[in-house]
Amino acid sequence: MLHQELGMHPYKMMLAQELSERDWETRQTLCQEVQQHIPRAAVVLFSNEAPFHLCGTVNKQNFPYWAVDNPRELHERLLHSPCVTVWCAIAEFGMWGPYFFEEEGVTVTVTLDRYCDMLQNFLRPKLDEIEEEVWFQQDGATGHASRRSLSILREMFPGHLISLRGDIGWPAWSPDLTPCDFFLWGYLKAKVYACCPGTIEQLKEAIQQEVTAIPPAMTRKAMENFHERLQECVINNGHHLSDVIFKTV
Repeated sequence: MLHQELGMHPYKMMLAQELSERDWETRQTLCQEVQQHIPRAAVVLFSNEAPFHLCGTVNKQNFPYWAVDNPRELHERLLHSPCVTVWCAIAEFGMWGPYFFEEEGVTVTVTLDRYCDMLQNFLRPKLDEIEEEVWFQQDGATGHASRRSLSILREMFPGHLISLRGDIGWPAWSPDLTPCDFFLWGYLKAKVYACCPGTIEQLKEAIQQEVTAIPPAMTRKAMENFHERLQECVINNGHHLSDVIFKTV
């Protein structure tokens, strides 16, 4: 009746990081700097890491259970589920990764030493495989923006570092602007958990397979959406990207 007679539709509330007036100004300014100093055709490598828990999750909003009687289904989840910490990078040409932060097969936290080791021993050899000039983006995590890691990145990407204290800054509280956050992790987790991995090795194998399976056409679309989000952020004076998030026409 709500749909057919009253013309109503169900909508979901979107959760987003709270932004202050200072954040609005910073986001708008840095989006403008990216637009002004990085050519649209430039190769930009967006990077980040994320945890993948073995237990996975069930989104109760997306998985209703239809039955005559209440099935009283209870989804139990471990308080401390085993997980892997994955680093990936996404660019218009495709994906780099995954890189698992682990020692002797055991997942470890991303410290400064481990992040620098990844940059030197995993990212640098990948960079040597391409001839184009590449811009590199990272968020402002402590290990990312330390003097030591920034020194390595400035040597690898001279004049082309997008980061806190980089050649071009990156605004805090902005997961709506980077393809890793607004596209990659959600897409990967939906694919990985669809096969219900039962062990850490199966989880890692599923992540590897799904990262490898992402086609360049999809990453190009993500890059196009990134540029749309930059423009929307500038138009909105740094506020949340309502027209992009809610697909306003």
